[in-house]
Amino acid sequence: MHYVYILYSPSTDRYYIGETAFVSGRLEQHNGGFYKNASTKSASDWELFLEVECIDRSQALKLERFIKQQKSRKFIERLQSESKIISDLLLRFK
Repeated sequence: MHYVYILYSPSTDRYYIGETAFVSGRLEQHNGGFYKNASTKSASDWELFLEVECIDRSQALKLERFIKQQKSRKFIERLQSESKIISDLLLRFK
């Protein structure tokens, strides 16, 4: 099982999109500064904004890429409030 996750940092007011098999462990790594050259190094208060379960890594990578290509804060916020968007995207990238 793989997941696409979206983190939010209140201190920087930014979102981060990634994919992993273990969301909780990845969140700890981002907050702990494990990724020295990542865009998440600017904060240590990342919180889980959204977690989407995918059938495999391939689907997760496609979904992650699509969300990043939108380059839209409003789109990311709509993903949390309108679950049909996620359902449609998961079918699209099956």
